[in-house]
Amino acid sequence: MPSMKKHYSLISITLLFFGAAWIMLSAPTADNFTQAQSAPSTGFLAPDFTLSTLNGESITLSDLRGQAVLVNLWASWCTPCRAEMPAMQVVYERYKDQGFTILAVNASNQDNLSSAQAFVEELGVTYPILLDVDGEVSALYQLRALPSTFFVGPDGRIQEVIIGGPMAEALLSIRAEQLIAELP
Repeated sequence: MPSMKKHYSLISITLLFFGAAWIMLSAPTADNFTQAQSAPSTGFLAPDFTLSTLNGESITLSDLRGQAVLVNLWASWCTPCRAEMPAMQVVYERYKDQGFTILAVNASNQDNLSSAQAFVEELGVTYPILLDVDGEVSALYQLRALPSTFFVGPDGRIQEVIIGGPMAEALLSIRAEQLIAELP
């Protein structure tokens, strides 16, 4: 029996040694540690980005501080996106002179550019259409579903996140008015 106890003790010590070694070797270091980024959410600053429009103009979200902004990620093949964009156009026209703007970010890495352009022309959309060609903004905003909408206050903080759609004109109007009420 004593030899059996020694055998189990030796196995236990060996397992503990290898377990401790594994923990030490797999622990994150300054070189390999990447901090997990949580999805943009209510109360936090909207992740900043700069993208080109269909017309080649460059727009940076942080340059719009002091305005009420709706950031909408969409694609031309997305049925709910197609359904909500006319309501977004109506609300944009109604409130744009009061400091409200819409940045419609086309998930161009998942879409066909000519289809997106044709869709925008068909609907007569006049708010800025931004092209996320390399998927940078989709990744930054951790896009999981289309459409995804972020209502951003004049301080640059996200007031509300809506995943999916379509959003009704009444909801869009209420949110636009709430954001405009916060303008200086």
